[in-house]
Amino acid sequence: MSTKLKNGNLLSLKMGMIVLLFTFLCLKPTYGQVIKSSVQSTSGKLPGASIVAISFKGNTSSDLQGDFTLTAPDTGMVSLQLSYIGYKTRTLNIRLKRGINELPPVELAVGDGSALAEVIVSGTMAPSQARAFSIKKQAVAIMDVLAADAIGKLPDRNAAEAVQRMQGVAVAKNHGEADVATVRGTPFAWTSVLFNGSRLPSPNVMGNRSMPLDAIPSEIIQYVQVAKAITPDMEGDAIGGSINFVTRTSPAKRTLSASGAGGYNTFSKNGTYNGSLVYGDRFLDNRLGVILSAATWARQWGSDAFDVSYNTGLTNEQQKNSIGSVMLKRYIGERQTKGINLGSDYKIAPGHTIFLRAMFNKFDDIRPVYEAYVDYNKKRFQYNNRYSHYQTAIYGGEIGGEHQLSGLTKVDWSIGDHKSKYYLETPPASDRKGLPIATFHQQIKSGFGNLSDDGLRYWGFDSPNGIGGSPLDFDPGIKDVQEVLDPSQLKLTQLVITQLDNSERDRVAQLNFHVQATPVLKFKVGGKYRHKDRENFFGSNLVFLPEAALGVENAVPLRSLSSFETQNFPNGASFFGSMNGNYGSFRLDPLTKEQILDLFSPLFMRANGIIEKTDPMSSSSIYTGQERVSSGYVMADYDITEKLKLVAGLRNEYTRTKLIGKRVEPTASGNQLVDSEIENNYNALLPMLHLKYKLNERANLRAAYTRTFVRPNFGDMTPGTSIDVSTTPVTISQGNPELKPTFSNNLDLMGEYFFQNVGIVTGGIFYKDISDVIFTDISMQAIDGKDYRISQAKNLNKAKLFGLEFGINRRFDFFQGFWKNFGVEFNYSYVDSETKVPRIGGAESIYDKTALPNQSKHLFNAILFYEGKGVMVRLAGNFRGKSIETIDQKLGPQFYKWTDNNFTLDATATVSLSARVKAFLELNNLTNSEVSIYMGDSRRVSSREVYGSRGQAGIRWDIIK
Repeated sequence: MSTKLKNGNLLSLKMGMIVLLFTFLCLKPTYGQVIKSSVQSTSGKLPGASIVAISFKGNTSSDLQGDFTLTAPDTGMVSLQLSYIGYKTRTLNIRLKRGINELPPVELAVGDGSALAEVIVSGTMAPSQARAFSIKKQAVAIMDVLAADAIGKLPDRNAAEAVQRMQGVAVAKNHGEADVATVRGTPFAWTSVLFNGSRLPSPNVMGNRSMPLDAIPSEIIQYVQVAKAITPDMEGDAIGGSINFVTRTSPAKRTLSASGAGGYNTFSKNGTYNGSLVYGDRFLDNRLGVILSAATWARQWGSDAFDVSYNTGLTNEQQKNSIGSVMLKRYIGERQTKGINLGSDYKIAPGHTIFLRAMFNKFDDIRPVYEAYVDYNKKRFQYNNRYSHYQTAIYGGEIGGEHQLSGLTKVDWSIGDHKSKYYLETPPASDRKGLPIATFHQQIKSGFGNLSDDGLRYWGFDSPNGIGGSPLDFDPGIKDVQEVLDPSQLKLTQLVITQLDNSERDRVAQLNFHVQATPVLKFKVGGKYRHKDRENFFGSNLVFLPEAALGVENAVPLRSLSSFETQNFPNGASFFGSMNGNYGSFRLDPLTKEQILDLFSPLFMRANGIIEKTDPMSSSSIYTGQERVSSGYVMADYDITEKLKLVAGLRNEYTRTKLIGKRVEPTASGNQLVDSEIENNYNALLPMLHLKYKLNERANLRAAYTRTFVRPNFGDMTPGTSIDVSTTPVTISQGNPELKPTFSNNLDLMGEYFFQNVGIVTGGIFYKDISDVIFTDISMQAIDGKDYRISQAKNLNKAKLFGLEFGINRRFDFFQGFWKNFGVEFNYSYVDSETKVPRIGGAESIYDKTALPNQSKHLFNAILFYEGKGVMVRLAGNFRGKSIETIDQKLGPQFYKWTDNNFTLDATATVSLSARVKAFLELNNLTNSEVSIYMGDSRRVSSREVYGSRGQAGIRWDIIK
């Protein structure tokens, strides 16, 4: 280990102790009297309330639980002023005794003429927005906030779908449902996803650090905080920003609520259901608080996917755009998301509280898949049938506490243990689990009639002589129109089990000290240690071939699809009805689930002469790993004047990564597997500076400089190689143990104005100077006369990113009568990035200018709403602009893969049947938007998926509130 890295590790461990010593030795302590209380209203706790001392110098704000702590210089009478957006300001006169003064909760009343005044009966979004805006207003970091009841009033059933409504946040969709999120359009791995301030272990099957959020029900979330410019007490691997999901905590008083809904999916033509329950209470004279929330969401779903592979490995430039194969794929599946969250806090003594959090989330994704190919290169049909039941589990717990050590010093701590798993339990007859795929082939004897003069298939706009048609009017072009996919001619030629299992476990401990040095100067120092264990089986393929396909004499004849037990093709939307043409010939009755799984039994394989031909080198993709992160920070919060606040600090994170696996080593007698162990150790020193200027009581101006970083993904560093035979052509993914972390220097300038009647307008600019960008390079390579797609992560030199964002949330209360109940929410982000990608394989050095992968230039959310007389209606549009998905370093920008623009329109309506019961309606993807990926030219479709719309109606019942 280098001296530099050793010093970085020591810095993380010693930083906190050095600053604490400085604080106590160099500053003159004035041991004051501690005031502790909470702020609430009739509707619950009020986080982000402003508490200002009138009779002495001091101020603070309430935390996410509505609690606050303020230190006064002496005993006797003091006066405090408490204010909150949409509520009446209240003055509190208190007689202080020596030590800790713990007061009853302070209740604020709704302001006269406020949008909150009619909330009690109308059930609008105003209380939720008041809490979110108050947290944002008081925050040191540049952030946006979303509260639980706002999530509940939009048709968002998982954590990713909830966060997509926030300014600068984009999501990727997995068969119509949001699953991962990013801030400011940056690559998904550049956004730190936190739960209660700490990263959860990622079940991402690709070894990616991005956190799949489709396993987390939105009902267990209390707040979402999106930080665009972080502070030193936040985890530093967040170039794009961080998204912190805060789970529900115990309420101020007993609460019990339930919801139930049923719905329909227009593609699968089947029903859905959703239910949730929240119970919270306080016991033992309010010293013990408990919250329990649970939710389940089960739905049928489906999609049609049209995928095209191109012959980019050919040497002729024009022929690189010719078509290798076309696949028509139908999904009809079931999904269920389940989650339960437990939270508890116990007040041991005045100034001393301990807490417990526990969670369990499970996502079951059952996807029977039916894939029909036309392979133009090999002049044959291919039919794949697979049964997949992907399972994701995220669970664990955390204990911690907060202790007022003196009038000046407070400490909080926590210890957590969480685990995530992504796994399959199929096929049951095999002791090696994974995704079972059965492949059938049928030779096309009559040939193709729509080939170009060079004998290759193109789309018309690429063809040398204009022959080929377009993707939306796909015609396979077989000369004999009677020659179609035939179950009696499709022969079983291959069985594959693709191993996908992986797991991560994080054990985390952290300790933070808060020191009130003077009335205007606060220090916060702390440290965190994370020990991560990872196991990965992704990319290992078990291959089984019939002896007849290998040319073995007297082998058992190949079995046809028609000789197996099949079932009716699943009902649903018209097969590829979104495209022009008749594709009924690709619609075959598939194998039953039991039949697919039986193909992989030892008994079936022996009876049909099927032997294992797994490449022994494929196990090189299997690895285990450890990552240990030691971090420490110090930050100062200084009120330079009553209007100007400065927050400055330093964070250090030292990372030690070890991966153990196998690598392929060529020898004179052929390739062999050898044990391989790699280490990747590095230090991240992250200075940060924030300035917050209070223009007036309703306006802030913020500026920040931060340095952040992103760790390399495990899957990118693995010492081995994975081979995915389920793709056409076969994909080989290679690891790169030499990857370095990506660093960014960030500048932010933001302004915010809070309307008097619960609303906000924000705007700002940001810039990022980025070094050592990690990206995925994909190129075609011929190996032993066969084309392969080669994928490997690499570092670039530099990149830069500039952006601006604007948002407004405004009720039309300046109108009279009916129109005053309308309002609008709108936010827009413009992000422009640039990096240079070195072209490989040419005689001269060429650098291609390109945007960063996954980065969308334009993002916006637009919501029009009506709230009045117990009725709430919201129409919400979400737009994510096109973005580069993969970079082809060998061929250049004309062969980059892009995800096209995507706009979805959702709607929700709520009617208050009584003060406690509401009926609601939720509709998703009213525009029936598709997800499309193309290569170079937007007409050159690489993948196009259509998944329909869905909706549900139900009841929410506040049984006790």
